[in-house]
Amino acid sequence: MNISYDNQADAMYIKLKDGNFGINREVSEGVVLDLSDKKELLGIEILDASKRFDLADEFGRITVEMPMGISKGAMPEKVAA
Repeated sequence: MNISYDNQADAMYIKLKDGNFGINREVSEGVVLDLSDKKELLGIEILDASKRFDLADEFGRITVEMPMGISKGAMPEKVAA
């Protein structure tokens, strides 16, 4: 997973996985899902991000929770970025 922010476009992108892009779908005003050619979710684009989030505060505190399928001994359940 990769989270990036483009300050010129004021857009945040959450890349979930690699894949062959197929189509995107706007699910809410300014929130766009990128789907693969197999309809798998590849990423989420959030437009006007600075109006939706306090980027100085919230963007600096990101927590990633690992999937339930990973054994507890293999990786920590939460990783703070």
